[in-house]
Amino acid sequence: MQHPVSAPLRMTAANFADRIGFAQLTRRAFEGVDLHPLRDQLVARIAAGTALAGEGLDLSLITQLLGDKDQGLAIQSEVLNFHQLFRTPSPAPKPGLRLLALAADIDMGGNTPIDFLLEGSDVELLTLYVVKGAGLPETLPEHDVAIVVASDSEECREALALIEKAAPNWPRPLLNRPDRIGNLDRDKLHLLLAGVPGLDIPATIHATRAQLSDLSRGQIACGDIASELRFPLIARPRGSHAGVGLAKLDDAAALASYLAERGEQDFFVARFVDYVNADGLYRKYRLAMVDGRPYACHMAIADRWDIWYLNAYMAFSEEKRTEEAVFMRDFDTAFAARHERALDEMSRRVGLDYFIVDCAENDKGELLVFEADNTAVVHNMDSPDVFPYKPPQMRKIFAAFTAMLSRHAKTGRESAA
Repeated sequence: MQHPVSAPLRMTAANFADRIGFAQLTRRAFEGVDLHPLRDQLVARIAAGTALAGEGLDLSLITQLLGDKDQGLAIQSEVLNFHQLFRTPSPAPKPGLRLLALAADIDMGGNTPIDFLLEGSDVELLTLYVVKGAGLPETLPEHDVAIVVASDSEECREALALIEKAAPNWPRPLLNRPDRIGNLDRDKLHLLLAGVPGLDIPATIHATRAQLSDLSRGQIACGDIASELRFPLIARPRGSHAGVGLAKLDDAAALASYLAERGEQDFFVARFVDYVNADGLYRKYRLAMVDGRPYACHMAIADRWDIWYLNAYMAFSEEKRTEEAVFMRDFDTAFAARHERALDEMSRRVGLDYFIVDCAENDKGELLVFEADNTAVVHNMDSPDVFPYKPPQMRKIFAAFTAMLSRHAKTGRESAA
């Protein structure tokens, strides 16, 4: 039964289903483990009618990891029709803290992969899926602190709205409030961060296919779409992720060719900022903002502007890894110190307890922000033999995250006393 959002929320013993979870299954895939045998085993259990709800959710994730996103989502939605609460057990004999994550029915990249951040901790993770037609339960599972892990994507809007209505009556501290997650939208973030000293964020503007088509034919100018827009510009389909459809377009002819290859009707466009360094290489950074403080996640170095950590091939360059190691070692006194005011103000305006920032430095030495979100993967899966400097840094982030949870849980207990 759906909870009437105006009534106080109560808690009761959790009726959860256990699952392997995102972190463990993703790690297996990352390490090259063949997931087909486990998939076949789970399929057989479903066919025999003996599968549990958690196994169904694991099957959904395995199916997505094996490349069949649509089938994986279909399995997930079917499971969530009859069960919404799942536990990822803590390795500790007795959990020290119980965290409730509020998720949406979306693909595996659409919710914060929070179990990575709990690695090695004594935190027990309960994940409650807030799904259409079911909403929030009349009584919540017992927990010490809650966090919203649904993203700012359109598919999560209904879940975020339901949580937001219930938020004033939440019985425990609620982190990453749903109304603030919406600030991370590409076309909202630049407005939120406008005027921050030492921070550069290009305006991201929604443009229809018709507008871009007119622009490509010279019927309108860039300034007719947005005052600061000009060639070269960056375009991507609205709602796309992981660089799908991302392109740098130097002129109208390039835009016409781009549109000819794309079928979407809505796009995001922004001015291109050339952040190349003096050595001809681009450097892109990922930061984790935890409880208002920045932490280094990675540094990608490549000879191309559209960098992701994987296409920078860091594992194949000792020179690049040496530079990344120095970046992490000196982060607090170098990068974070240089951009302290900008990072502090960005954290204050975004207003989330935990989020990720992808950024660089422009030719003026300012913090160039590409995007911020709450669902990027922060993990400790890289080989310690190749990246010996990474495990200590990742554990530092994980420790900060669990310390934040403990601080809020303590505050909640003191308030209730």
